[in-house]
Formats: sequence, structure tokens, C-alpha cells
Amino acid sequence: MNKCANIYRLGVKELRILFRDPLLIMLIIWAFSGGIYCIATTTSMELHNAPIAIVDEDRSQLSGRILGALYGPYFKTPDLIAGGAVDPGMDGGKYTFALDIPPNFERDVLAGRQPEIQVNVDATMVTQAFIGSGYIQNIVTGEISEFVQGHRSGNALPIGLTTRTKFNPNRNSAWFGSVMEVINNITMLSIILTGAAVIREREHGTLEHLLVLPLTPFEIMMAKIWAMGLVVLTAAALSLYFVVQGLLAVPIAGSVALFLFGAMLHLFSTASLGIFMGTVSRSMPQLGLLMILVILPLQMLSGGITPHDSMPEIVQAIMQLAPTTHFVSFAQAILYRGAGFDVVWPSFMAIIGIGGVFFLTGLALFRRSIKVAM
Repeated sequence: MNKCANIYRLGVKELRILFRDPLLIMLIIWAFSGGIYCIATTTSMELHNAPIAIVDEDRSQLSGRILGALYGPYFKTPDLIAGGAVDPGMDGGKYTFALDIPPNFERDVLAGRQPEIQVNVDATMVTQAFIGSGYIQNIVTGEISEFVQGHRSGNALPIGLTTRTKFNPNRNSAWFGSVMEVINNITMLSIILTGAAVIREREHGTLEHLLVLPLTPFEIMMAKIWAMGLVVLTAAALSLYFVVQGLLAVPIAGSVALFLFGAMLHLFSTASLGIFMGTVSRSMPQLGLLMILVILPLQMLSGGITPHDSMPEIVQAIMQLAPTTHFVSFAQAILYRGAGFDVVWPSFMAIIGIGGVFFLTGLALFRRSIKVAM
């Protein structure tokens, strides 16, 4: 009971110190409110208002139909330019796509020939280049078919193919981006807050004060974990309710309580990792540099940005040892697909195992650093 009381009082002390730090409070508020809203509303995986130019060397009815078919919201109103303006326009980033309709294009189409339309694409815009090229091909093919045959038709298939999009029927990137940003911020802030708490003790000289008290390294470490974890978990819950579900109107398919329970297990792992990093680092700038080396791989290779199965097998095997891989897996299963505990329990057990290893490693290093300080 004395240990529990010590852990509780030390955790309250950590909360009081945190609430006196306006910069960290502003970071937490922004990360779980404005940051999520900006990511969800400004980051789009769809083609939207792509700038396009057309070199119309035919000036025929068919080329006019193609010109009129390229309209919003996928494309901006096409600019009619001369052939010599294509390279300068694309080099300067003015156009993402440039179509060159050759002379006598309509005559060759009606004669049964196969004239070619040149499509120049700025491939530095990777997402728009890939999606936009397919859109342009479908639009041009459809207009030519309708012009020649008098109606728009497709190839008859021996089977009927019906596509049903599940979990995100409108393919709205805000639905995906907002939830994934909450997941990423839980990982990032739990590491930052616990690491900063350890460094703050060292920089302010309060670590020596704790050493003269009848406290163990286990109690000090557990106090920081539960205090910082409680702050992040509360902020995440409020963000899911007010920002994701409220402001962005993103539907949550599964149990938020089950997700928060899994997030609590994940916070135990990442907070232990944060204490490990705070113990290794000697100052806040060092912690910031170390964060770059740790956070980026954890988030980029966790399966939240790119599918886990598309990565090299050796990377997949290594990332099975990271808590973020299992966190993203069960978070998407619960929040997107409405999975229950019977589906996600293997991920929960994996996070508990990884968290135990992180905690014991961080505790051993923290205990050694305290002995050195004594």
C-alpha cells in the first residue's frame, strides 16, 4: 500500500509540473485538435483541382469535346496553350498535366486510324500523377467512343463485376487521416512527455531530492508513466469525441472504450520507451534529435501510412517487435471495421509483451543512472 501511495503522490506531482508548462500544454491541445483537423481537411489522396493545359492542334469538334470534358472538381479549367509553352509551364510547376492533340486528329479517328494523344505528366506530384493519368485516359476514351458511335458504350464482359467499398464508401481521405493522426499523436506525445519528465528532473536538480526520499526507481518510473499516460489518454478520448466524431463527422464503427483500453496498453510501452530515451539523453535538444530517429520509423513502418504487407519481409519481421505495428493493427480493426475483443486480443497480448520488455529495460537503465547520480 505504501508503494501505491508513493506512486500516486509522485504522479500527482508530475501532473502539477506539467500543467505549469504552457508550451507542453499548448502542444497537447494543438496535437489533438487543430493538428488533427488540418491533417484531415488539407491532406487528400483524391484528384482535386489539378492544373491542366491542352495544346489543340486539331481545332475540331472532337478536340472541343475533349476540352469540355475536363472539368472540376477533378481538374481546373484547361488552359489552351501553344506547343512551345508545355515544357516551361511544367518545369515551372504551373501544370500537372498537358495534353497535345495532334493535327487531323478527328479525321484520323473517323477514318479508322489510331492517332495518338500525348499526355505529359508532372510525376513529382506522385498521387495526382497516378490517379490523374487514369482519369484522363477514361475521359478521352469515353468522348471518342461517344463521338464515333453516337453513344457511350463499354466492352461487354462475360461476368458482371460489382464493386462495393466497405468502411469508407465515399473514399473520403478525412475519415482515414483524422483517425490515423490520433493514433500517431498518442505514440508521439507519450514518448515526448515521459522523456521530457525525466530530463526535467535532471536539469532542475529535483532528481537528487527524490533520491534522499524512501522511494525506489520502480515507483518513480511508474509515477511518470501513469501520469503522462493519463494526460495523453484523456486528450485522445476528447479528440475522438469532439474533433473526429463531432467536428469532422467521422463515423466510428467499433467500441471507443475497447480502443482506449488498447491505447492504455500501448501507452505503457511507449511511455517506458520515453523514459529509456530520457535516461539516455542528457538534454532536451538531444531528446529531440533522438525522437527523429525513433518516431519516424515507428510511424512510417507501422502500417498506418503504407500497407504492412507491401514492405520487404525483413522489415515486416523487424516491425513485429515495435508496439506501433500492433497498435495500428487493432486500432484500425476496432475504429474502422468494428472488431471486438475476440479479434484484437492477439495484438493486445503482443503489446503487453513488448511493453514488459521496454519497461524492464528502461527500469534497469534508469536504476543504473540513479546509482551513478548518487
